[in-house]
Amino acid sequence: MSETSPLSGAKAIHFIGIGGIGISAIARMMLAEGKKVSGSDREGSKVTDELGKLGATLFLGGQKAGQVPADCDLVIYTQALGADNPELAEARSRGIAMMTYPQALHEISSRKFTIAVSGTHGKTTTTAMTAQILLDAKLDPTVIVGSLMKGIDSNFIAGKGPHFLVEADEYKRSFHSLEPKILSINNLDEDHLDYYKDLADIQQAFGDLAARIPSDGFLICNTSDPHLAPVIARVKCAVLDYMDTDLSDWDLKVPGSHNRRNAQVAATIAKALGIGLEVAGAALARFEGTWRRFEYKGETEQGAIVYDDYAHNPQKVEAALQGAREAFPDKRIIVVFQPHLYSRTKTLFDQFKVAFKSADHAILAPIYAAREPHDPTITSEMLCDAICVEGGKAVCLSDFASIEDHLRGFLKKDDVLITMGAGDVYKIGEAVIKR
Repeated sequence: MSETSPLSGAKAIHFIGIGGIGISAIARMMLAEGKKVSGSDREGSKVTDELGKLGATLFLGGQKAGQVPADCDLVIYTQALGADNPELAEARSRGIAMMTYPQALHEISSRKFTIAVSGTHGKTTTTAMTAQILLDAKLDPTVIVGSLMKGIDSNFIAGKGPHFLVEADEYKRSFHSLEPKILSINNLDEDHLDYYKDLADIQQAFGDLAARIPSDGFLICNTSDPHLAPVIARVKCAVLDYMDTDLSDWDLKVPGSHNRRNAQVAATIAKALGIGLEVAGAALARFEGTWRRFEYKGETEQGAIVYDDYAHNPQKVEAALQGAREAFPDKRIIVVFQPHLYSRTKTLFDQFKVAFKSADHAILAPIYAAREPHDPTITSEMLCDAICVEGGKAVCLSDFASIEDHLRGFLKKDDVLITMGAGDVYKIGEAVIKR
């Protein structure tokens, strides 16, 4: 960052939505640079707990104008905020400099060798896998990933080397803030249809990013994926097919064919950087996953094993459950799923209703609305009925307490329980774990 950039010049930064997994990484970076950091969010979490330990001043329970500190000289905010947010309005009225999270990322990316990991699904695990490889290769990277990496229990690594490894989020085209020298696209499917019009719109967004890779850079993808054809056609750089990276003899601790694909992408990124496969293989062999990605949580009183996973679109749900079935072929798999967003549940309904086939039993919680207003035309009950019509076994319960009571009478020894979704469904697993 130049000395004149808002980030380098600021001394006291306030983050609106500081609990977000991406924006919290920027907050960690600013704390590491010795800046004064404050922030607000709707509720606390493991992420905000860690920021508090590092010295951030936190305001939890929502946004209020009075929470913007008097000495604040920069506000960084999440794009999920409404235009009438009281803290944004306060910052404007006081003439405080403001940046979105993507704008802050741009300040970092434009001055480093950026490795961006993108795709509709798998990017968090792939970014964390790649981080492990770069650390083992002694490249001392700066890393931002959309989860907490095991071993360091953080979503941010403050490196002194030239490389910036970042998970590239396609929502609202925020990844267009990046200047990638290496871009991986794990896959490309329909998602975030509350923002994108259709698959073609998503392809356009990915294509616009890929077209910015310089001629001496690399695009890493599955070149036979038909969804990626219009993206590949626009690049001027070399294209590496991660399917050509053979990992068949490697043992991974994280289960599932989707994670083997993630490992292929990470190993191909290493290849583009000149890192040998022996270094990449050793790093991947000891990679243990990230927070909320098939994360082991504990056992219940009955002896059931509890995992938690962030999967929230049909492809992720199906991949996570297939991975669980691969890891536990002889056990009963029970999933508690919390649909995320009315728009996603409605638009991808036909894909969701067949995504649970690897589970023996599905329990559906009410839809987690997040940023959306209530939509009575789509409910978890509708999805539950559709799953049953497709031959699955599912029930829908009205709240977390009812689900916890149901599980206590339903779970047996050696069952595998997976809480799944992008909302707060993980609380159910934590509630039924033997203390």
